[in-house]
Amino acid sequence: MRRSRANVSLLGMALAVSMGMGVLVGFWAPDDDLFELRKGLRIFGAVYEEVVTGYVEPVDPGHLVRVGVDAMLEELDPYTTYVDESENARIDIITEGQYGGVGLDIGRRNGALTVVAPVAGGDAYQQGVRTGDVITEVAGQPAASLSVEDVEALLRGQPGTTVPVTVERAGRPSPLTLTLTRERVELPDVTYQGRVGAERELGYVKLERFTRDAPGAVESALDDLRDTGPLQGVVLDLRDNPGGLLRAAVRITALFVPQGTEVVSTRGRDDDETESYTTDRVPLLPETPVVVLVNGQSASASEIVAGALQDHDRGVVMGTTTYGKGLVQNVRSLPHNTALKLTTAQYYTPSGRTIQRLDANPTDTTAPPSRVHETTGGRTVRDGHGIRPDVRVASPSPSPLEQALTRRGAFFRYANHYAATHDTLAADFSVDESDLGAFRTWLDREDVAYSLRAERTLDSLRAQAEAHNYEGLRDETAALDAALDEAKAAAFDRHAPALMRHLRREILARYVSASRRIEALLPADEQVTAATDLLQTPDRYERLLTPEGSR
Repeated sequence: MRRSRANVSLLGMALAVSMGMGVLVGFWAPDDDLFELRKGLRIFGAVYEEVVTGYVEPVDPGHLVRVGVDAMLEELDPYTTYVDESENARIDIITEGQYGGVGLDIGRRNGALTVVAPVAGGDAYQQGVRTGDVITEVAGQPAASLSVEDVEALLRGQPGTTVPVTVERAGRPSPLTLTLTRERVELPDVTYQGRVGAERELGYVKLERFTRDAPGAVESALDDLRDTGPLQGVVLDLRDNPGGLLRAAVRITALFVPQGTEVVSTRGRDDDETESYTTDRVPLLPETPVVVLVNGQSASASEIVAGALQDHDRGVVMGTTTYGKGLVQNVRSLPHNTALKLTTAQYYTPSGRTIQRLDANPTDTTAPPSRVHETTGGRTVRDGHGIRPDVRVASPSPSPLEQALTRRGAFFRYANHYAATHDTLAADFSVDESDLGAFRTWLDREDVAYSLRAERTLDSLRAQAEAHNYEGLRDETAALDAALDEAKAAAFDRHAPALMRHLRREILARYVSASRRIEALLPADEQVTAATDLLQTPDRYERLLTPEGSR
């Protein structure tokens, strides 16, 4: 049925007016820019009206607007994004660390929608949903036809409402159907706090995100650690922390630096978007040595904290170079419960460094050179590449064998099998050689196909031999097959420690909370060990914070 041109014309006018009002209220631009703005709105509205009313086949007006908005924003930076009504829950998670839902972290594993982790305390957790459960139906809809985002939208909603969910579990003959109640799910900002070091004299705090409540959570964690005895140092773990709220980063930095210290500044194109943020409280730990752990997934607010402590020579940054997200986004409310995350400024550390990575491709040799800055104490630091650590400690790279097994979901699937055949887990659970042997037996029994690069090369050679009828090559490839089987067995032995650590991590996820899992895995964490070793060597720690020691 053809839409009325008059009705759509009114819709197009309303769209243009609403868009224009959102831009023009409180906005002043040169006359030329203002003319181009109005001209663009009129053209967009006219094209939109013609397509909706005159295109040969019916079109979805809402979808067209979304495509148009997304295409416009693609011309800008990757962080300026449109947030529609179904995605607004993500804003709640970023700012509040909470959302209305059943408490499930989900993803695709081997093509199936799978529970990655139930949130401790959520209704799904209370009703026994486990990591590794495969979701087959949500709210009466087959999960196979839904995306991860579709399922997340179905699971989230008003607290107090319910949603039926059906899951399949390894070792269980029939599906399990549950009626889950949505509630206000609160994601913990601090997932673990504890004492580390040879004499348990050091504190360790793992911070997952920078929400409005994160500063209070970190302060409470440090207070609790101090209540159990003096702290000779603190490891603040910001690895894999994607950031969050700017003011949360400022308040967390304030726990370690003198009152009135600049933490970060922002600079936009307008004067009201240029601001310096300083601490407004007496520090909780003004002199306690601090090591900040970071990696390539530490971004935004994580980089603000690491950069501020580094620039003021207040702590040692350890790990690998951070992500390099130094752009400020403000969330602007739009009609119909939608929003725009708009980049309005850039972050700068106290020394004047930009956090934003200037080289979009780190391997690009034409990337602009980094600029040199100085910390308060005269150490040299560089910008344009995120925050570079004072001490580089990379996490171990997985072997080709471990990567191949991970790609096939072998560790994940075996952990499901293990949980199906073991009702409980010993408090001091560890994985030994016999467990690794059981894993290898399971791989053979389940016929889990995983190939190393050499095997893929051999497969290509075998295909060539078959195609050209090279009889001699057939015999040679058969001999190479046997040799590769021996090499694969030897690789299991050679990489046994790493494979056992991976197995233990996956199996623990089926039985214990994130906090207990972090605690259990800390002793084998090489970066945490390096941080504690540094804090237990005060002379080396202090020297790293001097111009001489940083060279």
